[in-house]
Amino acid sequence: MLDRLKAYFARAFEVPDAVSPARYETLKRLMTVLMVTVSVAPLLILTFISHSQYMQTLEGEMENPLESLARKTQAALELYLGERVSTVSFMAHAYHLQTLSDEHTLNRIFLALKSQYQGFVDMGLVDKTGRQIAYVGPYQLKGADYAGKQWLKDTEIRGRYISPAFLGYRGYPHLVIAVHRLEENGAEWTLRVATDTLRLQQIAVPDGKSRDTDVFLVDNQGVLQTDSILYGKALEKIPFQLPHALHDTEIIRKEGDDGRMYLMALCTIEGTDFRLVTIKPVDTAFRPWLALRAELLWVIFGGIALIVIVSNLLMRHLVDRLRASDERRVAVFAQMEHNQKLSSIGRLAAGVAHEVNNPLAVILEKAGLAQDLLTMNKIGGDEKEKQTLVKLLQGIESTVERARGITHRLLGFARRMEVSRQALHIEEVIEETLGFLEREARNRGVLLEADFPEPLPELISDRGQLQQVFLNLIGNALDAQAEFRGKTNEARFIRIRGVTEGQCISVTVADNGKGMSQEVLRHIFEPFYSTKKNKGTGLGMFITYGIVQKLGGHITVESTEGEGTTFTVVLPLTPPDVSGEA
Repeated sequence: MLDRLKAYFARAFEVPDAVSPARYETLKRLMTVLMVTVSVAPLLILTFISHSQYMQTLEGEMENPLESLARKTQAALELYLGERVSTVSFMAHAYHLQTLSDEHTLNRIFLALKSQYQGFVDMGLVDKTGRQIAYVGPYQLKGADYAGKQWLKDTEIRGRYISPAFLGYRGYPHLVIAVHRLEENGAEWTLRVATDTLRLQQIAVPDGKSRDTDVFLVDNQGVLQTDSILYGKALEKIPFQLPHALHDTEIIRKEGDDGRMYLMALCTIEGTDFRLVTIKPVDTAFRPWLALRAELLWVIFGGIALIVIVSNLLMRHLVDRLRASDERRVAVFAQMEHNQKLSSIGRLAAGVAHEVNNPLAVILEKAGLAQDLLTMNKIGGDEKEKQTLVKLLQGIESTVERARGITHRLLGFARRMEVSRQALHIEEVIEETLGFLEREARNRGVLLEADFPEPLPELISDRGQLQQVFLNLIGNALDAQAEFRGKTNEARFIRIRGVTEGQCISVTVADNGKGMSQEVLRHIFEPFYSTKKNKGTGLGMFITYGIVQKLGGHITVESTEGEGTTFTVVLPLTPPDVSGEA
């Protein structure tokens, strides 16, 4: 999968070497993607970091008020319940069983208690058998039997007890505060006071508290002691299991039945089996962020869209400028190539003139002889003389054909032409090129050798441009031989050798001239770099390198000062852009 992905991106962003519309479209796409990536990536990274930090801060800001609310409510409930337990305990230890058994005295004490504290409903005195022997309140509960009740057992064990909310005989939720007393004379009894849960509800949810925050009391069994916004009325069971009680306030996250996430603060009410639960939906805390996030997303996506549009327009402008520059460069290169051809013609003018003048001289001589024979009336019916005349005329014809062939080669080389690939043999191209330089090499005492150890296959290329390549290479080799004498007895030579290498033909042009230094080798294919002082333009090897590249091949050079130079031209049998056409 990874290799397939790499191959896809390689194809998508591969920039062709050839100057073509596909090259510039790919280049524009690649540059646009890189520009957008470089511009957008830091923006997205910064947005991600800012979002993470903001969410952490927001969670902290949401947890802190919830924890503070839970602590304040916990303190208020503990104060409320502790105060009432202390009051009931004081009365139980301030009076004896005989005193409290008198309902008038119990009623007076209860009225005084109720005038000072809200929420008390009734008061009763229970003997050690569990029977309520005295009662003050709105219900007929005197004589009620509480033997075996759990609250009574817990009171006898703990001494003080606050029961969970229950209905009991009264039929509405209430809880009992009970204090067990053991007198010096061995009498045992329990003073119990009932208080409703309304006051607890008022303390847990005071007026003005946000309605999106639910605060309620539950016992260890998960039974509501006060009403809950989310989970119903008192004495109903909450639909989830509370974690184990901790001494400190605990903050947890929980998903509700409605699919919403809630932030929950849990704390224990000291001296009771109650737990205070404070719940707030997470999305309500995130509501300001959600409103801001929509605006930020518009800004971010708008900025990204603007970056993409500007990058695309900018890259299109730059690529268009680059295309125009490349087209001008190609035109200039073609012009330089043509000028190089024309400059090579001047160099070959002497040899061409000699090659043309000799056949013309023969034409004049043989034509004059034929004229003399005709003038002297020696061309009669004699068969031998006729044959002589025929031979002379044939000599004239062949010589004229030779002169015409030389002229056509010269004109074909000088004519400016577009790239025209055709099937050809490299040996023929080299032989034709050597024909231009044979006389100059002979005059300089340089031996030209062409070695083809095996028949070379046909290749598809441009004949005229190949002629210019080898003309430049062999011409430079001749110049190197002229500037370097070498050893006195050493024969000077230029060897051209061609071999087949796989699907390519390799042609080497080697000489034993003056060679080149490493510094020259580093700049040999650069434009306007010349070692011929005022004799050269410095464009010959630059143009040669460009022609070989354009024909789908490559050229290399090896040289040692004082020993000679070897150029190697490797040409494909079928250039890539014309594959399948041959």
